[in-house]
Amino acid sequence: MTSTGMNTMSRIIFYEDRNFQGRSYECMSDCPNMSSYLSRCHSCRVERGCFMVYDRTNYMGNQYFLRRGEYADYMSMMGMSDTIRSCRMIPMHRGSYRMRIYERENFGGQMYELMDDCDNIMDRYRMSNCMSCNVMDGHWLMYEQPHYRGRMMYMWPGEHRNFTSMGFSGSRFMSMRRIMDSCY
Repeated sequence: MTSTGMNTMSRIIFYEDRNFQGRSYECMSDCPNMSSYLSRCHSCRVERGCFMVYDRTNYMGNQYFLRRGEYADYMSMMGMSDTIRSCRMIPMHRGSYRMRIYERENFGGQMYELMDDCDNIMDRYRMSNCMSCNVMDGHWLMYEQPHYRGRMMYMWPGEHRNFTSMGFSGSRFMSMRRIMDSCY
């Protein structure tokens, strides 16, 4: 279950220059297109909550997870360009976590149900690929490589039949982690 009253407290401030200098843009919810507010972004401050930031509009492209804290030069720290184009607020979740992962697109192939973090689906399930999932409870991060490394993708409750439609063509995910309330 999601507590929407607490979600209004989320806040991130983006700055054009390093060390929180230059023009800024404050965001307290999802923003599908930030390009009209800032021409570049080199630092940010997450005052409350957790956010995913994207290098393309409409929540597409490379994704990066940010929790409460200061990122004085997070673009170079994370290997990002200066083109943050959208951001998504991650709602607070209290309760259980549950996700089914599938070997192939459209819920095909082997299926396993997760209720906790998995640092390597090959070791745990002998599963070499995860190409679709159904998130029943909670919010999750999926990673391309084992041990929570490589590109990541935010997964929210619902059916995710095809990761390509989310901007991840040819990607497979090998580890998954729950987004816990430690963000708030």
